[in-house]
Amino acid sequence: MDQKLMDFFNSLDRSFFIDNEFKNYAHLDRALPIGYEQTISQPSLVLKMTRQLDLDNNCRVLEIGTGSGYQTAFLAEFSKKVYTIERIKKLAENARKKLEQLGYKNICYKVSDGSEGWPEYAPYDRIIVTAAAETIPEELVNQLAIGGIMIIPVGPQNSQELKLITRGLDGRINSK
Repeated sequence: MDQKLMDFFNSLDRSFFIDNEFKNYAHLDRALPIGYEQTISQPSLVLKMTRQLDLDNNCRVLEIGTGSGYQTAFLAEFSKKVYTIERIKKLAENARKKLEQLGYKNICYKVSDGSEGWPEYAPYDRIIVTAAAETIPEELVNQLAIGGIMIIPVGPQNSQELKLITRGLDGRINSK
């Protein structure tokens, strides 16, 4: 999948997901404001997180923090089904329009606080959290399938660490 991921990464126009004066900076490898005190992640981080999820076309993915929809496009491209939650209604609506324009039909959208996940569709093969949490939310870990992978930035605002959480075949949770 790595070559397909790199090809997609190089072909997806990040500026398509930015609707403000920062659109001209979309080519830079840095987070950019998208309004509502939110940002679009830097491309290298989106690529890293997507790689670590080890997606395949059988994966059911839960995304916490739709934001601009940029990361969601990667998930939809390489997964069977994406369940994405965004707490800011306007961002969710804008992302949905853009992802539908790109032709994605394998995404379910929800406007809500994502810290509790989306239990009615659990368990998920993969979970990605795009905004930092102080601690790893137990509600999300509980929605991770056997053999599942979750990636989440954890820690205080200026000192976050990207954590990789897995649920082994024995059901035990591991964190790196």
